Amino acid sequence: MCVELYSYTENMEFTTNRRCFEEDFKTQVQGNEWLELEEDAQKAYVMGLLDRLEVVSRERRLKVARAVLYLAQGAFGECDSEVDVLHWSRYNCFLLYQMGTFSAFLELLHMEIDNSQACSSALRKPAISIADSTELRVLLSVMYLMVENIRLERETDSCGWRTARETFRAELSFSVHNEEPFALLLFSMVTKFCSGLAPHFPIKKVLLLLWKVVMFTLGGFEHLQVLKIQKRAELGLPPLAEDSIQVVRSMRAASPPSYTLDLGESQLAPPPSKPRGRRGSRRQLLTKQDSLDIYNERDLFKTEDPAPEEEEESAGDGERALDGELDLLEQDPLVPPPPSQAPLSAERVAFPKGLPWAPKVRQKDIEHFLEMSRNKFIGFTLGQDTDTLVGLPRPIHESVKTLKQHKYISIADVQIKNEEELEKCPMSLGEEVVPETPCEILYQGMLYSLPQYMIALLKILLAAAPTSKAKTDSINILADVLPEEMPVTVLQSMKLGIDVNRHKEIIVKSISALLLLLLKHFKLNHIYQFEYVAQHLVFANCIPLILKFFNQNILSYITAKNSIPVLDYPCCTIQDLPELTTESLEAGDNNQFCWRNLFSCINLLRLLNKLTKWKHSRTMMLVVFKSAPILKRALKVKQAMLQLYVLKLLKIQTKYLGRQWRKSNMKTMSAIYQKVRHRMNDDWAYGNDIDARPWDFQAEECTLRATIEAFNSRRYDRAQDSEFSPVDNCLQSVLGQRLELPEDFHYSYELWLEREVFSQPICWEELLQSH
Repeated sequence: MCVELYSYTENMEFTTNRRCFEEDFKTQVQGNEWLELEEDAQKAYVMGLLDRLEVVSRERRLKVARAVLYLAQGAFGECDSEVDVLHWSRYNCFLLYQMGTFSAFLELLHMEIDNSQACSSALRKPAISIADSTELRVLLSVMYLMVENIRLERETDSCGWRTARETFRAELSFSVHNEEPFALLLFSMVTKFCSGLAPHFPIKKVLLLLWKVVMFTLGGFEHLQVLKIQKRAELGLPPLAEDSIQVVRSMRAASPPSYTLDLGESQLAPPPSKPRGRRGSRRQLLTKQDSLDIYNERDLFKTEDPAPEEEEESAGDGERALDGELDLLEQDPLVPPPPSQAPLSAERVAFPKGLPWAPKVRQKDIEHFLEMSRNKFIGFTLGQDTDTLVGLPRPIHESVKTLKQHKYISIADVQIKNEEELEKCPMSLGEEVVPETPCEILYQGMLYSLPQYMIALLKILLAAAPTSKAKTDSINILADVLPEEMPVTVLQSMKLGIDVNRHKEIIVKSISALLLLLLKHFKLNHIYQFEYVAQHLVFANCIPLILKFFNQNILSYITAKNSIPVLDYPCCTIQDLPELTTESLEAGDNNQFCWRNLFSCINLLRLLNKLTKWKHSRTMMLVVFKSAPILKRALKVKQAMLQLYVLKLLKIQTKYLGRQWRKSNMKTMSAIYQKVRHRMNDDWAYGNDIDARPWDFQAEECTLRATIEAFNSRRYDRAQDSEFSPVDNCLQSVLGQRLELPEDFHYSYELWLEREVFSQPICWEELLQSH
């Protein structure tokens, strides 16, 4: 959304953009407004604007760029409603792109990035403000508006617009005129900002644009699902059992139905002679409140503040706070309600008919099961043979049959097998044909600087996290939100405080979404590309950083109201701004929760799942950093998708947490059973698995790193891999080869002869004797 592109400090610039456009428009077009012009006249005016961009004067160039920005913002001075502003913004962005505006602004962006004067000026200032990044903010705003408006597809789009969209996508995805893909330029801006060489860069706009460019060129989550289905079909794998996006959408957050309260009070209540005390009364209170909340769809999140004593509880006491929220999972759902309440319950309660996910079994799980069975009944094993069942009892035959029915072969399994074969037989299998997809081109461009990119993103994420404390050596991410003159009144201070918090939330949102999108696309493209990015994130302490982010009151973070609706675009461009008061700022908007922060939390949880799945060393990091109580507190947020990924993270570490933890957290165990996919041989609930034994974690990461380096070397370092390249031993053919020399070689030819030929002593006798 374009709402998050602008900070509230920038609102005064809307008027400046409009004034710059009107001054220029009056000198070029007489007696008309922009919306009244024919399309040809509009194109002619845009061409004139682009011509006037190519001036030496920095001030004049900025005025023309502001006029273009005004058009991209929807020419709001001639509109009557927010819908009109958004409509004309979309129309103008397509028009601007068709006239070559994006390429012109890309050249200006290169100039501003290389502007050493602006960088040195910002470095000398004690405090950087929004004025230091004016030109960059204007350029990035125009480019963001064009990417976002052209990216979104609508059924009413004309054929010309659809063609322009695909052309724009290809232009951003592939190298044009020997230039790097646009996303790599933005990544380089991020690293330059983090290195301290360009502290004036408007990092929020850079990150938002980078996220949208990656989403536009590679595709969003739904497009990923389509690509996954296509790739499985190409590899000859069976189709997916379910659409994971649809399954998660149909899930309900864990909460008790209304009638279980009466069951709990009548059938399951303790005898009167043994009062339960404070904990029991508190648990019943939570149960009553949750049973009222679950069917109110607009009240997914509690907004009331927790009691003071609840805030001061230790981690163990914090875990008890989930008792009321997960009571449904301890009750038996098959117990019928009392006859008097049966009709009401039938209307309001709909129990799921089964588990939401189809179980999966890996080939490794079947092999492990047969190895244990053969050792027990026969006394020897047959390696990876899963077909020979001679000597095993009939129940084992049935078990193997059931396991094979639910066997799941992932795309990653096929890619790993193919990579092993290519490593073993490089000559007989020949050179691998790698399709030049946008994802492949992006990975090739990022490959050698990828560690720096990941470290830079995590540094900014750490600076934007609400749990981070201000340090002198931390990155200043507020350069594009702080005004030139600091606030002097309470109202101005409150407004700036809201703006700063909102600014940080948007940065967290963009980084979390960008990292998750990159990991998912690289995993689909090739598993070792995914592992390379994931390992560098782990080495850069991404796991403790995410846990530190969640070590706060997540319920308060998701219900935070760091927004001022009347100052949001496009509302602020149409309506006269009302007088703001401290009461209106404290009230915030009418939403009970902040979608932006919920989105960020889910992305970070999914990111943590991606990094730790099937990695025992990283799972142990979760245990060592005591993530269980932190994650359990996040279950207070009654949103199904967030709860699902929290439960997944708890599931993979339960075998390491000990029997006492599992015994005292049975409601969480029940929630995991109910909501997380089952692996038939996964002994997660009891901790008897061989994977729970002591493990050489450093060796595991080193082995993975060696495999990744072998993959990158084989596929991308062909020039250095001369071991298998043919050698020409014929003197005549070698001397007869035509070499491509650089264009300027003839200028320095004589110098080259002197240095390489004449000045080198040649002993002809030794040369003849050696032959």
